[in-house]
Amino acid sequence: MRIEIRKGDITIAEVDCIVNAANSLGIMGGGVAGALRRAGGAEIDREARAKAPIPVGEAVATTAGRLNARYVIHAPTMERPAMPSSPENIRAATRAALRVAEECGCRSVAIPGMGTGVGGVSPDDAARAMVSVLREFEHSTTIETVILMDIGDAMVEAWRHALAEGHDAAT
Repeated sequence: MRIEIRKGDITIAEVDCIVNAANSLGIMGGGVAGALRRAGGAEIDREARAKAPIPVGEAVATTAGRLNARYVIHAPTMERPAMPSSPENIRAATRAALRVAEECGCRSVAIPGMGTGVGGVSPDDAARAMVSVLREFEHSTTIETVILMDIGDAMVEAWRHALAEGHDAAT
């Protein structure tokens, strides 16, 4: 599995699936969820809500509407909208998103900073949590490419640092 880091708008990523750091109710309010809903269409939100509740540690796939993807994978980092998240929830959500991406036959996945918006987790803590899960999957998955993509410099730099830390620790 190749891991790429990109600064940019995840709603224009051309991948098999885009991960949404969701809430368990499936409500696509603000942040990345709101951007995905606006760019992809209200049907994404309607389908996510219909599949709720989605416990933290689980994920569901919905249509991607008008996005350049086949699916949006909703992986809750919190139970209700605007609740605080945690690195443990981010690890659980990332793991669940990758599992569902595999089940859907996705080869390319775009993932934003998980739990860093209203969830309140620092980019550094979120990046370490996400990278730890990616390292678990990297040699035993059918996913070929994971694109870590965010509009914020802090998240992009945090991923770079976390990946470098993991590489240094492995050598």
